[in-house]
Amino acid sequence: MPELATNEFWKDLKPIDKVFQPDALPEVYLQNAPTDDERYYVPFTETVSSRPLWISPTQNKWCDILMAKKAGLVNRHYHPHEVFAYTISGKWGYLEHDWTATAGDFVYETPGEGHTLVAYEHEQPMKVFFQVKGPLIWLDDKGEPDGFFDVHNYIALCRDHYEKIGLGRDHVERLFR
Repeated sequence: MPELATNEFWKDLKPIDKVFQPDALPEVYLQNAPTDDERYYVPFTETVSSRPLWISPTQNKWCDILMAKKAGLVNRHYHPHEVFAYTISGKWGYLEHDWTATAGDFVYETPGEGHTLVAYEHEQPMKVFFQVKGPLIWLDDKGEPDGFFDVHNYIALCRDHYEKIGLGRDHVERLFR
């Protein structure tokens, strides 16, 4: 139960008894999602890390906080499905576009759009909430497909990292829905 209401107009409202439909799973609740505790950030590239927040192995989807503490780079890629991003802190963009995102900015990436994600030097680390559906298709310097990264690669990366730092390989499984 959340904290008790004091002066809110709804303070006498009772919660419903039937919270979950049959076969529904509980929510994922993570306090302080964009934490500064670096143990939870899985190295994604040499300069960028990812904190998984929610993972759906069956839908090939995940949500994360992407972080770069200084200038960073995620290799050229495109998504065959849409991606949503919300900037929490820092500064980032795509070499192929004329905008630079800072805290409070929202980005909708259309399916099939190729780009090179870069994080800029900034007094705050780049932290961006992403909702990713489907794989990232890696691109070579000419924009041609050169491999992929999907939810199963992401899970393996997370398991290896969490095992290495002592949280255990199964730490990531609590995020599966």
